[in-house]
Amino acid sequence: MADHQSVLILDFGGQYTQLIARRIRECHVFSEVVPWNIPVEEIRRRSPAGMILSGGPASVHDLEAPCCDPAVFSLGIPVLGICYGMQLTAHLLGGRVEKAREREYGRITVSLTGESALTHGIKTESPCWMSHTWQVAECPPGFRSIAASASCPVAAMACEEKQLYGVQFHPEVTHTEEGTLLLRNFLFGICRCAGDWTMAAFAETAIQRIQAEVGPEGTVLLALSGGVDSSVAAALIYRAIGSRLACVFVDHGLLRRGESEEVCRVFSQLFPVRFVRADASKRFFEDLKGVTDPEAKRHIVGRDFIDVFREEAARLGRLDHFAQGTIYPDVIESGQGTNAAVIKSHHNVGGLPAQLGFTSLIEPLRMLFKDEVRALGESLGLPAGLVWRQPFPGPGLAIRVIGEVTPEKVKIVQDSDAIFREEMAKAGLDRQVSQYFTVLTGVHSVGVMGDERTYDYVIGLRAVTTDDFMTADWARLPYDLLAVVSARIVNEVPHAGRVVLDITTKPPASVEWE
Repeated sequence: MADHQSVLILDFGGQYTQLIARRIRECHVFSEVVPWNIPVEEIRRRSPAGMILSGGPASVHDLEAPCCDPAVFSLGIPVLGICYGMQLTAHLLGGRVEKAREREYGRITVSLTGESALTHGIKTESPCWMSHTWQVAECPPGFRSIAASASCPVAAMACEEKQLYGVQFHPEVTHTEEGTLLLRNFLFGICRCAGDWTMAAFAETAIQRIQAEVGPEGTVLLALSGGVDSSVAAALIYRAIGSRLACVFVDHGLLRRGESEEVCRVFSQLFPVRFVRADASKRFFEDLKGVTDPEAKRHIVGRDFIDVFREEAARLGRLDHFAQGTIYPDVIESGQGTNAAVIKSHHNVGGLPAQLGFTSLIEPLRMLFKDEVRALGESLGLPAGLVWRQPFPGPGLAIRVIGEVTPEKVKIVQDSDAIFREEMAKAGLDRQVSQYFTVLTGVHSVGVMGDERTYDYVIGLRAVTTDDFMTADWARLPYDLLAVVSARIVNEVPHAGRVVLDITTKPPASVEWE
């Protein structure tokens, strides 16, 4: 079973690290973000076509600055350092890094000062995105400067003989006009990548891996939420092992309106496997009573999910392997496997299989971003209605109800969200906007209905556009659409008295409110 070429991205804590991974995958080359201190032996074992050292907030002169093993530059594998990654390359190989006399932030014109395979075909001058206080003052032996800005004499450097390169700017962001060409030069001109990584190819490889891990007689138990990720994971595993897959769907009562019934209908038609729906809404609402802290809510939902799942799994009898639909943003936001901080807990990341008594875990989507999961679902022949279903958090509406969660509050969110989704579909925006939903803010405001004073809930509208859900911009929805949504929610949803629009990007906000 042959694997496709890959590029490893050593993560030094840069804010654009995941964006680098996305840009490489857009070139049909598989990329993976790994910790900066990955052992050299592990790099050799993986045999990547190339390596990229990401940016980061530290100075190479800090005593506790992250520093990879210098041996990574002697493996014969092409290396591209970006921002901090370039400075670290210079520092470790005998160059000099100093604080810049003038810091550079934003779009800066960079001029080429020498020819290089890295900059082949790039214009002599072009805008690049800079974000640095420190910079390379003197190239290491064997390197030469190949680009400069007005304040940065070494904006890019190259050692063609050893295929080692560095750029002070960020080629992965759209503000760097020639950034994609530079990355393609590195991938195809220097690393000699084939560019043959597609979702169809990924599916074929993933199916072979599942078959090899499960074996000809093994069985798999899948934790099914009914969302896009777990549904695509189910389709992939079913394609690999057929009816030896069993699915347990834990209905916690925190789903969108009609979603539980839809999940049961779709899976009874698509997958002739053992399917169990566990209605545990009463337990979840009871345990969430009086709880207002969002992380506490997440942990309670995760704990109860495990308990209910364990009970249902026991009724099914012992199965060999455990599977779940974990995707890459879940892993990153939970701080697993990279230098990322824990942004929020995901109950499907970490200890769930161990708590259920399983020692073997199958996560076929673990390295995919959301849009890649959708593309995989389409390549597997899943219906568009399932593949393009709105993303939904594991804790469900518990984190879209700010404050204590009650059945009454959840119904307000269900009804307002259904109106929002219906109007988005009517406007033809349901596939153009990446995610949209309503939030019960927990705030009350004064209003007037039928000449009487009201004091009802404020409903928040959240709609974002994004490629990977690691960063997101707020969607510019038409005013006429917002007017209809607002009017319908206030008129049709009891105890909804005001509607507001969230126009915050990620970062600094997350997509969800909690």
